Amino acid sequence: MASIEKRKLDDGTSSYRVKIRLKGYPPESATFARLTDAREWVKKIEANMKAGRHFGVSKRHTLNELIDSYEKSSQHNELKSAAEMRTRLDWWRKHYGKKLLQDITPGVVAQGRDTLNNECLTVRKRGGDGSVSRVPIEKKRSGATTNRFLAALSTACAYGVKELNWIERNPVERVAKPKENKGRVRFLDDTELPRFLSACRKHPDLYLAVLLSLTTGGRQSEIMGLRWGQIDLKTGRAMLYAGTTKNNDARVLPLVGEAFTLLQERAKVRSLSDDRIFPATNKAKKTAFITLRNPFIAAMKEAEITDFHWHDLRHTCASYLMMNGVSSLEISKILGHRTMAMVSRYAHLAPARVSDIGNALAKKMGVA
Repeated sequence: MASIEKRKLDDGTSSYRVKIRLKGYPPESATFARLTDAREWVKKIEANMKAGRHFGVSKRHTLNELIDSYEKSSQHNELKSAAEMRTRLDWWRKHYGKKLLQDITPGVVAQGRDTLNNECLTVRKRGGDGSVSRVPIEKKRSGATTNRFLAALSTACAYGVKELNWIERNPVERVAKPKENKGRVRFLDDTELPRFLSACRKHPDLYLAVLLSLTTGGRQSEIMGLRWGQIDLKTGRAMLYAGTTKNNDARVLPLVGEAFTLLQERAKVRSLSDDRIFPATNKAKKTAFITLRNPFIAAMKEAEITDFHWHDLRHTCASYLMMNGVSSLEISKILGHRTMAMVSRYAHLAPARVSDIGNALAKKMGVA
């Protein structure tokens, strides 16, 4: 229901104060110089309210309030990357948190995107007095990192659209995303792999973890977080349950070769009070599993291998699978990729496979 109140101004002119009260919506009000404009506004707002298209509430909530509401939701708290998401949303809070939602336009988001791209990164540094601070370094964010910040804001805005009904449309959807690199592919070649494995043998935990990563393609957190309840020594399989993987999908890891043999031996002397395959040491009881960073770096140094990270063991697994004729679809299933785009980065490693497929096709058609 709408009411229009005529008011006399000091200069002798009139204004029209409009109030709209509709059940299920907060009151709306506005002032106009002409009665016809006031009536047109009433028609428009009431029609939008009844059709579910009215978002006057965006004038009463800030971005900070939207992010607060999103971070309290189960949708956010169930994310494995909730901590990283919160860090990225804090950046938007700092720069635009006090703005009303109606002012978070695609232009404002694009401004934030450009700021993210041009900001210098910071690192933690401990001073002489023991205090820790962050200092800038001569390195800027990659397009991929900026896109993660945009994705965090987009998720919060989508919550505002679908769950809270605070905004009509997600402003991030209309902002161009920075280009990303095709993806880093670094794997151990035929000369590096035996050197690296030889260097890893000196550390039993490291050697087993590396073998499992190489033969299953599992992510570091998936391998290091394994528990004996996930291992089936009869069938030679490890089960990654839904909710424990990066994309929350269940997956089976094959246990083969020396990795399987070492697991069988370890099972004979495992602790009855701790079901972790890689339990933390007594000095680091609060960590989820043993830290292998130092022995991993030492093994790389001994094997004279550079520019290599633990995640590259996963790349090594995928690369050798591709070079041995395993299809992209099969690799995606083994590694747990949801899209083929992630696997396509290895396609160049199997040019002979393309020729084999072409020859098979020609033979089938009788034109070989």
